[in-house]
Amino acid sequence: MKIKNSAGRLLGIAVVAILPVAILAPVRAADTNPVVPINLVQPAGIPGVPALPFTGVKSADFTTPSTMVNLDMSSQQGVYDDSFTISGKALPASTPLTLTWSTSDGTWVTDIQPNSVNYLGIKYTKYNVDIATVSTDASGAFSYKGKVPHDFGGVHDIYAVSNGVALGHAGYQIVRTLTVSPKSGPIGTPITITYTGLGATLYSGGGAVHWDSNYAGEMHALWTRGTAQVVIRAAGPVGTHYVEVKDALTFAYLNILQSPIPFANGGIVPFKVTKDPGPQAPSVIYPPVVQPTITQHTTIATAGLDPNTKAVASLSTTSGPILTKTTVNVSGLTTSGPHQLVWATVVGNRVNCTGTCWAYSAIPLGTVDVSNGTINKEVTIPDNLGGWHVIQIKQGDVIEAQAPFYVKESIMPFYDKNGKVVSMGLAKADNSGSAQAIATGGAGTPTNKFKAGEEITISIKGVGWTQLDNTLAVTYDNGYVGYGCGFNSNGYMVVHIRATGAPGTHIIDLHPLLYTQQPSFANTPYGMVPVLSADRDSPGLALGYQIPTIRFAVTIVK
Repeated sequence: MKIKNSAGRLLGIAVVAILPVAILAPVRAADTNPVVPINLVQPAGIPGVPALPFTGVKSADFTTPSTMVNLDMSSQQGVYDDSFTISGKALPASTPLTLTWSTSDGTWVTDIQPNSVNYLGIKYTKYNVDIATVSTDASGAFSYKGKVPHDFGGVHDIYAVSNGVALGHAGYQIVRTLTVSPKSGPIGTPITITYTGLGATLYSGGGAVHWDSNYAGEMHALWTRGTAQVVIRAAGPVGTHYVEVKDALTFAYLNILQSPIPFANGGIVPFKVTKDPGPQAPSVIYPPVVQPTITQHTTIATAGLDPNTKAVASLSTTSGPILTKTTVNVSGLTTSGPHQLVWATVVGNRVNCTGTCWAYSAIPLGTVDVSNGTINKEVTIPDNLGGWHVIQIKQGDVIEAQAPFYVKESIMPFYDKNGKVVSMGLAKADNSGSAQAIATGGAGTPTNKFKAGEEITISIKGVGWTQLDNTLAVTYDNGYVGYGCGFNSNGYMVVHIRATGAPGTHIIDLHPLLYTQQPSFANTPYGMVPVLSADRDSPGLALGYQIPTIRFAVTIVK
């Protein structure tokens, strides 16, 4: 049986041969360009984001003298929605006071280069919000009852403020909770893990998710104010397993009780695998669509555009996987005659990176003869790198208009000679070293059945090239085994892992990953591991990236 790729071509050298390119302008290595940190603004529409605590009104500036009244708290710590009472004595009589609560905002920091996006780390900004206004009685006392807000974990300062000066002070510590739902189900069951009380500091802001002591990945909650929610899948064998979350700066911190943040002690919940129903079909789960807050996805969107052009370009479809068809509409052209439609992308890699590591390139999409200042032409998105690109309208070397298109990652289907899909992404490895094997990244015979010890390949299309989307992390039965990259192979990524375990169903998941290697920067936590919370807390969301989780299942046979 001959196998064809998603374009219907026989798998051979042509599959990964670099498409014809025309270099537009060489660029220097990304790490030699000036780094300009951008604190990203959280997009609207992310699910599970609580409102600012209490009134949500940021407090006016106030001073904190060295001597203040100690306010009394009915309890010193608790979890979300617990009740507490703040009371004070020996304060000025019959005086209005503003009670305030210290909190933070968290966000991601990136560097948008002319041809890429770099991940630079995280940033927290501290401030206070108003809890309520109270008044002291004739003896200088007051009492206020409230509930613990859904906010970052750790210690929060509470002040009683009058005329810009804090007169009293107390503290309250939000501690963590772990919930897992459901508590049982067959292999492949989605398990939702909710972890509250993550902090607004580097060492208290992350959690490591484990399945039977296997590291499944990282969770964090910068944009969800301390509440992380992630989904993993139940893995076999039938019986009791354990979902555990621990404090982590990428990987678990195992002696947390001896640390400066002993309250970040995690939790563990049993899960019962009830049966093996067989493998589920592969699936791609994209994050919810949110409104980007940065329009400059990368400056490839404006590089080389004629500053005097009056032309305006748009696309009928602005995102999709490779081979998506979209119609290019252009109006306002002041030139006539033949024009070229080209796909602007890059070629290169991050490994052999000394000097020029990658450069702009252009893939021809077609030509059109302009006579009335307009263009209306359907084009096909090429089998190329994923992420943000632009379709450019050129006459000669002049770019007269362009419009952005986002290439989504997708599973590569394998077809038989009759055009029927025989496998989605999964195949046995071909390690023969033949031209066919090299061209297909080592993907051999399509199948989802393997003997223990055999080598599995998973083929993905449309992988990007920035530090946000050039890699995917791979887990096997919720254990992190490594990552794959699609930059050097023009978006076509074939990862190789080993089939292990007892006969039955085993799950394989591919997760977003923040690449922190070449170029590398200081203070970039959460790098090089599965980011399980990327669907609601990831820098790519602010730039319009739709980096998915991709799910597979295989059967181990005797």
